[in-house]
Amino acid sequence: MKNIVLFGKPGAGKGTQAALLKEKLQWVHISTGDVFRYNIKNQTELGQLAKSYIDDGALVPDEVTIKMLSDEVEKNPDANGFIFDGFPRTTAQAEALDYLMQDKSMKINATISLEAEDEILIQRLIQRGKDSGRSDDMDESKIRNRFDEYNQKTAPLIDYYQKQNKFVAINGIGSIDEIALKLEQIVAEL
Repeated sequence: MKNIVLFGKPGAGKGTQAALLKEKLQWVHISTGDVFRYNIKNQTELGQLAKSYIDDGALVPDEVTIKMLSDEVEKNPDANGFIFDGFPRTTAQAEALDYLMQDKSMKINATISLEAEDEILIQRLIQRGKDSGRSDDMDESKIRNRFDEYNQKTAPLIDYYQKQNKFVAINGIGSIDEIALKLEQIVAEL
């Protein structure tokens, strides 16, 4: 079993590429956003707990997120591999994910970063906002704030995974198929 983390700024194409890899490799795609929405919508115990933090304008504690991810992993005991998308976002979360994987006799094999210039990503996100109606993708100042948040909290993960020889960066600009082929080649070499 191989497990990867897809990494990159908002708009880099993580969700699109995760869906393609999932289909090609028959792996399980765990999108943190989807897991949160599912748990909140279905009013699970963890969903209600997460919603209480969100409603108060607070961040959901890592322990709650990790428990949700653990439940997702446990729901798929016959998986060939997992693609984590949207998690981890901080070094503390990366460490928690490593412990979760060790607890399940698994590991993260690689973190693959989709790299792109901010100005290109801003245009992608604005277009996505127009297409999807997502308000957070329509406001350039909000997008730039998300990039600042990424640079401060998530970018340090590059060093964390480089120290483990588990970090690979690829150019996230190009056709969806070209990028998918690059990802498939990296995964095949794990």
